[in-house]
Amino acid sequence: MDPVLIDFPEKIETERLYFRPCLHGEGILVHEAIAASRASLSKWLPFAKNEQTVEEVEAGIRQSYAEFIKRSDFRMHIFLKDGDVFVGSIGLHRINWDVRKFEIGYWCDIRHSKKGYITEAVEQLTQFTFSHLQANRIEIRCDSENTSSRNIPERLGYTLEGILRKDSLATDGQTLRDTCVFAKVKE
Repeated sequence: MDPVLIDFPEKIETERLYFRPCLHGEGILVHEAIAASRASLSKWLPFAKNEQTVEEVEAGIRQSYAEFIKRSDFRMHIFLKDGDVFVGSIGLHRINWDVRKFEIGYWCDIRHSKKGYITEAVEQLTQFTFSHLQANRIEIRCDSENTSSRNIPERLGYTLEGILRKDSLATDGQTLRDTCVFAKVKE
């Protein structure tokens, strides 16, 4: 089946959260979250290193929505059910539809960190991806020194399959970093 024909729900819910495709007009929410979280995010995520305008963030959201429609990448925004407050972003990236392999990526607005929201969202997205998208393999990759990000797949029973040494550049564009590869596979 052509992936474009795969239906996707309007939103995916957990006990405290819902997440759904990013939508036009959300640039201001995301811009504010990145600005508030820049100090914590910029060490790990290139998009947070350089300050962007609201318009640049909005353009990225609209490009992500186009990729969502094409089923080439699933960027979603996470909200608290109570008050519809933006918490962060989660997505399925580096999709290989032939293998049914997906990589989960995520980040959290620092103002909502340390509350288990991202772990809750990743757990639900993992279940959804296995059941709804018939995943055979789901990966989570993160910098070996990013303990907050590493803790999530460890808590959720992902297997650390290996650490790719000197696999990527840090956000400074010069320092070589190691990448942890965690995975769950269809039983």
